[in-house]
Amino acid sequence: MFIPAGFAKLTGAAGFAGFLGSLGFPAPLAVAYLVGLFELLAGLFIVVGFQTRITAYALAAFCIATAFIGHLNEVSALLKNFALAGGFLYLAQFGAFSPSIDKRSNLDNY
Repeated sequence: MFIPAGFAKLTGAAGFAGFLGSLGFPAPLAVAYLVGLFELLAGLFIVVGFQTRITAYALAAFCIATAFIGHLNEVSALLKNFALAGGFLYLAQFGAFSPSIDKRSNLDNY
């Protein structure tokens, strides 16, 4: 979900920047590229299981923030973001599973 969304934001940054500008963000084009890059990289990190816990915490915070910033008028999107945040908090608590980079390289010791 985050990989294609991040890619779409990076390739269509002007459109997303227009939306961010309507919300009052300063430098909306720069923010659009940063959000797109974050979504793309964080999605890839979760898929391969690299730095899973910190990435999951970051994505949980991102989902909560975007729920309040961009989805207050869309109940289903708001609830989707809360559900995603809950899933990411679970992943942050319990870490990655066996085939992940974290498990294979002992990065998930805590």
